[in-house]
Amino acid sequence: MKEDNQNIIKDPAAEYNKEYTYADYIKFEFDEMVELIKGKIFKMSPAPKSYHQEILMNLSRLVANFLVGRSCKVYPAPFDVILPFNLKDKNKARSVVQPDISVVCNLSKIEDAGCVGAPDWVIEILSDSTSKTDLNDKYDLYEEAGVKEYWIVYPKDYIVQIFVLVNGVYERRPAMTRNDKVSSYTMPDLEIDLSDVFPLQ
Repeated sequence: MKEDNQNIIKDPAAEYNKEYTYADYIKFEFDEMVELIKGKIFKMSPAPKSYHQEILMNLSRLVANFLVGRSCKVYPAPFDVILPFNLKDKNKARSVVQPDISVVCNLSKIEDAGCVGAPDWVIEILSDSTSKTDLNDKYDLYEEAGVKEYWIVYPKDYIVQIFVLVNGVYERRPAMTRNDKVSSYTMPDLEIDLSDVFPLQ
C-alpha cells in the first residue's frame, strides 16, 4: 500500500511562511532539526560545536547526579518540549522546542513523544546560530509558558545568566561566572561549581 505523503512538509524555505502545529511537526521531513515557536519554523542547524556539547554534558551530569532518588528528571537535547498552553489537544500546540537541558518535576507531563507542558527548569547554551532565538523568541515563549527558571549559558564568556519566574514575569538574577558556585532557584539544595561546567579552552 502506497503511503499518503501529501501532508508531509519538505524544503524549500518557501514553506516556512506558513504556520504549523505539533500535528504538522511530527510529519516534517527536513534534512536538519527544526523547532516550532508560535507556529513558525526555526532551523537548528548547523550542529553545535564541541565546546557547546562539553558544557551540555557537564551540566547534564551534575544535575542528573543530584536528582538520583528524587522525583525530578533531567532530559538533554534532543528532546521535544511541546507547549500547548491551555489547549487540551497537544496536536494543536503551536510550539515544539528542544531545549539543551530540560528538568521536569511533574512526571505526568512526560510521554514517549517528550514533555507536554512547561518544564520546571530550562537551560539553553548559546551558539552562533541560535543565540538570537534563545535570547528573544525562546525567552518570551518560556516566560509565557510558565517555565519557572531559565538559564542562558554564554560559552565564550564563561557566564550563566539566570531568570526566575515571579508572578508570570521573568526576573533577572546576578550573572554568575566560572569562578562562582551557583544554586538553582527551583532546587536550592543543588549547588553547581561553574568551574566544573566550563572547561578551560
